[in-house]
Amino acid sequence: MAKPSSKFLAAQTALGEAVAQSWTIGDYSIAERFDIALASLATRRGREKDVTKTASALKLPLPSPSQSSQGATYGAFWLSPQQWMVEAPFASHEDIATILKSRFGEAASITDQTDSWVRFDVSGSALEKLFERLSCADLAMAEPGFATRTVIEHLGCYLVKRALNLITVYGPRSSARSLLHALETAARSII
Repeated sequence: MAKPSSKFLAAQTALGEAVAQSWTIGDYSIAERFDIALASLATRRGREKDVTKTASALKLPLPSPSQSSQGATYGAFWLSPQQWMVEAPFASHEDIATILKSRFGEAASITDQTDSWVRFDVSGSALEKLFERLSCADLAMAEPGFATRTVIEHLGCYLVKRALNLITVYGPRSSARSLLHALETAARSII
């Protein structure tokens, strides 16, 4: 891959690379995801029915507390009452906030979150052993579809249990290297 000229801006991952990286430590795999667009969606007072109707038309699932869900294009996880983080493929939804605002109008407050978070997908068997060293979230008892906010190494993070052997970690983009270090250190401590 040719190095871009300094005259042009080039997109970088949260770790400062041109492409997302992945790491394998024993049975665990940690993969940075750079291909997901994010936006927060919050229902405005008295507009719950409008938001539900628009979300249904978009096939945008709005999960209940501590849950995540995935549709054909959009996925979402619960943040707080009447507020969700919406995910979509970056390739088709680079400007996700504008796309959602055009559909929800004044019924919801929507803000782009894509460049605020780093996403790591962690896979492997017995992930609960890895995450019990990182947070107080009880992933051993959680079913796929579980989502929660927790603290990992003093960083406010979101965990989304996608499958028995796949957990997504969203952390502050500005602390991407610290979060990766915590994930790697925990994985090394149990292999």
